[in-house]
Amino acid sequence: MIKSVGQNISAAIEAARLKEGGKTMRASSVGSAATSASSAGSASPAARMAAEGAPIDMDRVAAIKAAIASGNYPVDPAAIADRMLALDLPTAG
Repeated sequence: MIKSVGQNISAAIEAARLKEGGKTMRASSVGSAATSASSAGSASPAARMAAEGAPIDMDRVAAIKAAIASGNYPVDPAAIADRMLALDLPTAG
């Protein structure tokens, strides 16, 4: 069955929420591990980088989420397909 655009957006928003929840839990556990490692005085640069996590522009994330929710986020299916093929990712279907 083909889903309407609204259903696809709702599913994408819900998936993003679930993904964010997982990142939050992992980040807190990584942070506590890094804190204990740094308190031991043997924190390596790699441990510090892992504790800090990837840099995230939360303003940009919020703007993209708002655009998706309002239906104003531009999607280029051909570009997405090209990139999936370039990465050799399995396609849904």
